[in-house]
Amino acid sequence: MDDIFLKNLPLIDLHGYDVESARVATDDFINDNLILKNPKILIIHGKGKGLVKKAVHSELLIRKEVREFHVDNFNDGLTIVYLNVDN
Repeated sequence: MDDIFLKNLPLIDLHGYDVESARVATDDFINDNLILKNPKILIIHGKGKGLVKKAVHSELLIRKEVREFHVDNFNDGLTIVYLNVDN
């Protein structure tokens, strides 16, 4: 499994964000990591009612630079995102 060292990856913690702020922060975080050419990033959206998670995943689906993403197997409040940084 290649996700053993998750703590070493760039991450954003969206705890306390409302849905729109989380969407904007996710978009900015993706843009920053594309510039830095980080191929894998972490988004901590928490569990709660799932509203922030849904907003984050909706944003990831429309970004062409996102190759794939999935919720972490051990923590469903965390999404692992793989970016196309070669463009």
